[in-house]
Amino acid sequence: MASLRSWVPKRNFLASFCVSILVLDLNVPALTDDSDNVGGDEVSQLCGTHMSFLPPPYGNLSNLVCKPIWNTFILRYSQSEDHVLNIILSAVYTTGWVGMGFSKDGMMVGSSAMVGWINTKGHARIKQYYLQGSKQGQVIPDKGELPLTGVPASVGLNGEMIYLAFQLKFQTQLARQPTVLAFGSSYPKNSHLSEHEDKTTIMVDFSAGSVSIASTDTGQMKKNHGILGIIGWGLILPIGALVPRYLKHKDPLWYYLHSVFQFVGFCIGLAGVVLGQRLYNIIQADFPKHRGIGIFVLVLSILQILAFFLRPNKEAKIRKSWNVYHHWVGRIALFFGALNIVLGIQIGGAGRDWKIGYGFLLGVIIVAVIVLESMAWMRRSEKTTTMDPSFQINPVE
Repeated sequence: MASLRSWVPKRNFLASFCVSILVLDLNVPALTDDSDNVGGDEVSQLCGTHMSFLPPPYGNLSNLVCKPIWNTFILRYSQSEDHVLNIILSAVYTTGWVGMGFSKDGMMVGSSAMVGWINTKGHARIKQYYLQGSKQGQVIPDKGELPLTGVPASVGLNGEMIYLAFQLKFQTQLARQPTVLAFGSSYPKNSHLSEHEDKTTIMVDFSAGSVSIASTDTGQMKKNHGILGIIGWGLILPIGALVPRYLKHKDPLWYYLHSVFQFVGFCIGLAGVVLGQRLYNIIQADFPKHRGIGIFVLVLSILQILAFFLRPNKEAKIRKSWNVYHHWVGRIALFFGALNIVLGIQIGGAGRDWKIGYGFLLGVIIVAVIVLESMAWMRRSEKTTTMDPSFQINPVE
């Protein structure tokens, strides 16, 4: 076992492992035009329908940009020099509702949406909604921040397609805009929407007469970002931090376990950070606190990795100071890592399963720390109370 003391994880091993994690995690398509997957003839057929069945001004708009964007959804729009944006959204329709929302940060929560449907009596309905939260009761009708003009919004049926038409006026020319698309199969009751059957977030570029679509499944990217964060910062790194405190008597096993756990946890956490940055670039999901804490924790983790390679010998005078630095930087990183996981679950509008799952994981780790700390305290107590058998309080002369 003494020969194992010379074992140290090599830089090339760490680099290759981290690169493997990043490649597997980030193997997703870049920002592309989703309509490239549709042939020119098919696009012409889909966009060839004349809008004359809609009331003015929507029925006689010219020079509309038209492209399939997601599922059966087709977007038509025109933007004037005075920043008036006419939008006509169509989709295959049988029952339920169809909606299009404008988001500030790419998230559904906090966005404002136009939703249209045909009720059971055959009457067309369209309303603006404010998505205050992820629960059904937090989708508020007749509220929102969309700059609607005085031109009434309209809904129409033509064949198997439903058409939502509305007009917005912005202070400046609208360019890249995170857009939420969704549909539900149940009719709204008293204007309250049922839960969506499916939804997605895309990036629409309204500038220069073109529409660019982020074909990446941002919903899955958000889940992967959260999973990587929880596994890396919330599970593997905390376990690795417990090893040297409670397995120090298993020398040198504790050292190898600690190194492996921390390297693996760092690489998985790094992949989560890179994926979060990629997600930000696609949908501009700008959450300064979450992003700032994530960068702060990443910097502390990098400092820990550098400290590992600069670890002084046991006989060195600076070793005691190095130990204090290494212990406290690690503890601070773990604390803010856990804080950022909770913050990410909250701002991401994650469901109850995520909250229960991470709460259970955090609870197990806390209980494990309490049990291990109690066992360590009892071992220390036994050592201090155990006396040398040759020692006698009242020796007989």
